[in-house]
Amino acid sequence: MKTKSAFTLIELLVVIGIIAILAAILFPVFASAREKARSVTCLSNMKQLGLSLMMYTSDYDECYPMTANYGLASKPIWTEQLFPYFKSKDVVKCPSAKQPGYAADWNTRGYSSIGMTALAAYDPAQAEGFSDVLSDASLMEVARTPLLGETPNAPAGGPLGRYRGHNFDPCVSDWVVPSTEDDQLTPPRIADIDLVAARPDLAAGRLKPLFARHHTDGKGNGRVNLIMADGHAKSYSANQVAARGAGANLLWRFRKCPY
Repeated sequence: MKTKSAFTLIELLVVIGIIAILAAILFPVFASAREKARSVTCLSNMKQLGLSLMMYTSDYDECYPMTANYGLASKPIWTEQLFPYFKSKDVVKCPSAKQPGYAADWNTRGYSSIGMTALAAYDPAQAEGFSDVLSDASLMEVARTPLLGETPNAPAGGPLGRYRGHNFDPCVSDWVVPSTEDDQLTPPRIADIDLVAARPDLAAGRLKPLFARHHTDGKGNGRVNLIMADGHAKSYSANQVAARGAGANLLWRFRKCPY
């Protein structure tokens, strides 16, 4: 008489255990590979944005777009000024960001996951910006001057809250710069966590940070993509940016802070 073979309970538990172990090993690898792909895509988008920036300056007498134009009631922001040059709205949506949106105007500025330095803002009253448009000729070293970078964003379609993703601001940071160090090296707030969410004690105007959202570990090793004034894009860790001259060595405060 033939008997029907079947797995014993012990055998089933062993198989389940092996599957669990393999999953524990492989899932982080898959997650890391997925984040690496997103990071590469985001950097590629930033390179396209850098090319758009250079085409814009070529058409406008070597002047850069305005982060925001406070001289007009609608306060148009940089994305719409550059849009004719990059065409696809996905270029300014970092795929690693949480529900990034396209910041088309002042009312949607918090949805952007890429921001422009507040030191390129135009304001005839000089309360929120400068009375002249930023030009290539006014910069000492364009290859060391960050104009665009990744920022925390509000999820598209939701309330903006304190998010101002269309810009970052080196002038409102807490960095204490030694008197022996060049003040131009003072970076904006930056971390590999969302500082807008993590710092409820600060008003929106005192935040405006960068977000090193790629390969985050909460220890500052996460990376942020930046675009320099010469159009090239490069990745830095939050720790490199925070180290100032001993790290990224970038000229953040290339203008005297207006406030």
